[in-house]
Amino acid sequence: MKTLTLLRHAKSGWDDTVARDFDRPLNPKGHRASQAVGRYMKAIGLTFDHVVASPAVRVTETLGEVEQSYGSELAPDWDQRVYLASVATLLDIVHDLPDAADRVLMVGHNPGLEELVLALIPDHDQLRDDVEVKFPTASLAEMRFEVERWADLKPGTGLLVRFTRPRDLDPALGPDRD
Repeated sequence: MKTLTLLRHAKSGWDDTVARDFDRPLNPKGHRASQAVGRYMKAIGLTFDHVVASPAVRVTETLGEVEQSYGSELAPDWDQRVYLASVATLLDIVHDLPDAADRVLMVGHNPGLEELVLALIPDHDQLRDDVEVKFPTASLAEMRFEVERWADLKPGTGLLVRFTRPRDLDPALGPDRD
């Protein structure tokens, strides 16, 4: 069995005057949400054999904050392909994951991550419906697959076992609040 956990980067700052989207940093709410997610991951005992992440600034900052409150270094493989990737590219990345890794964390961006969940999970799943409504920043989706090799993972065959939004951890991290 393989477990794929997706983490969308935390809320970034649109007010920052950066030349490239790639360089946008987290805003204060993003820092708080990342810390809350790290504490949550630690509290429920999530562990990973492999981490792959976009090298965008908002992702590196999200992971830095998560690691501090998670209490462990995640040591991601930074993969440029994850940056603003389509669902097809993300699925290619998943298929290329090392088979020795049973529990993988992928950290990236929307709409790709949301579309990946929707592609991998069958339509009749309540948590999937919640993802379809919105996959907010700093949200975590954990999926399980009955495969031995990542290359054998097929759309519509996963089980979404967890979908956690920052507002589920702290109501102050919900929409319309800074």
